[in-house]
Amino acid sequence: MNDFLNRMRDLLKEDFDAFLKSMDEPSFRGIRINTLKADKEKLLQLLPFKTKQTPFCKDGYYIENDEKHIGTHPFHHAGAVYLQEPSAMSAVTMLDVKKGDRVLDLCAAPGSKTTQIASALCGTGLLWSNEIVKSRANILLQNLERLGVKNAVVSSTSPENLCPMLKGYFDKILVDAPCSGEGMFRKDKDAQSQWSVEHVCACANRQLNILNSAKESLKAGGELVYSTCTFSYEENEGVVKRFLQQNPEFELIDSKEDFGRSTLEFAKRIFPMDGGEGHFAAKFRKNYSPDNEVVNTYNKKNKKKNVPPVMKKADKSAYDFLAQIFKEDEYTNLYSIGERVYALTCEMEKLLDLNFDLRKINVIKMGVEVAVLKGNRYEPCHNAFTACKMQSAKNVVNLDINDKRLYKFLHGEEIEADKSLKGYTCVCVMDIPLGFSKAVGGMLKNKYPKGLRNLNG
Repeated sequence: MNDFLNRMRDLLKEDFDAFLKSMDEPSFRGIRINTLKADKEKLLQLLPFKTKQTPFCKDGYYIENDEKHIGTHPFHHAGAVYLQEPSAMSAVTMLDVKKGDRVLDLCAAPGSKTTQIASALCGTGLLWSNEIVKSRANILLQNLERLGVKNAVVSSTSPENLCPMLKGYFDKILVDAPCSGEGMFRKDKDAQSQWSVEHVCACANRQLNILNSAKESLKAGGELVYSTCTFSYEENEGVVKRFLQQNPEFELIDSKEDFGRSTLEFAKRIFPMDGGEGHFAAKFRKNYSPDNEVVNTYNKKNKKKNVPPVMKKADKSAYDFLAQIFKEDEYTNLYSIGERVYALTCEMEKLLDLNFDLRKINVIKMGVEVAVLKGNRYEPCHNAFTACKMQSAKNVVNLDINDKRLYKFLHGEEIEADKSLKGYTCVCVMDIPLGFSKAVGGMLKNKYPKGLRNLNG
């Protein structure tokens, strides 16, 4: 670690001693309130531990290091909170997502920043979340489902494959690039053993390549935030300078955020002594040039929608089935892929007009998986309930946080309910949907997925 410490001494100069001291202190922990599913003020009053707001996100809060089992708490199961390192929230704050934006998160797993983007979109616009590693993409998918995100497309492909096919499509792009992870050293000692100067330089080259792919998908006038969780100059300022030299149509702009330390005038650095484990973020704007004047992403020659053969409009029977469980405006625009039925947003339907095959970029999910056909009958999917509002379900069992039935449900057990209830029922905790059961004879037959249950609870 001597090489790392010497580099940090050169970088921080008079602040190096404070940094060295901070490396022996406990790491920061935080949560972010998911405003798609929870009222922030109400939820904060119900949390069983103290919180303190971070400077990096209006919905982000510090929690004490001795708080345990948050990942098994009912509010975590319900997607009302997301465990997230505080300074990692800064990049999306700098991106300044607005309702209606089309946003690409190019390196999205495990989902902390992508679900933060989803909260900012409030169900509007489009969120495209990509992760090249398939196993990590599956984790990303699970977190998007848990947090009730309806307007996301999830893909698992390389940036150089994805971005040219979505040329000029996005208003905002986040590139939270894979890095040497120096900002993880306090909470992950194994990360220290994997560090080397050679790895830092390799990461910097890869990061620049990812940015040069990402630029293709950004429209003229659009904004891009590049971020890392590392301290090295090569991966941060070095990548920013090289990118700007190679792409004169881009400029570094002021995010107008006052957290962290400014570098390159407008970029931001966060060190442990600044209230976070470590982060860097820089914000770019893509200015007009003749090369990016107008990008026609739609197929004007072929009037027929270029829908992959595996995707088609769902049958009326799917609509009729969901109408038994949800109010009519909850899930519309139904499409089927094989036996599975998905609810797409209007913005996603526009994607089906694009002149490319979604399979070529390995789209693994669009919208909300609402039902599956088993034999000659439909069954609802867990995601249909995690993404709905309690008021949209026709049958509801709303459990208090102290109700013993709540913890039995999360354990996978059957629980008692009103005998008047019949059929598929949304199970909630304090007005927040958790999943569903099937009401039969005063009992709720548990349908909570086995892989999500609190088996030790």
